[in-house]
Amino acid sequence: MKNIGLALLIFGGLATVLGFMGSVPRLLSWIYNWGETTAWIIKIAMIVGGAVLLFLGRNEVDED
Repeated sequence: MKNIGLALLIFGGLATVLGFMGSVPRLLSWIYNWGETTAWIIKIAMIVGGAVLLFLGRNEVDED
């Protein structure tokens, strides 16, 4: 769960930063079909969801 959270957090942050530079990652280009506001909501949800999963995954105990 921690790895998925980290991936969402990084990808959402990268999409946000690249959006300010006028570039859109190909994997997220579909979110702009619904408009700029919806794209922002999806990017913010990715960042928040990734942070929550990262926080919850931090408390998991690895049993090796």
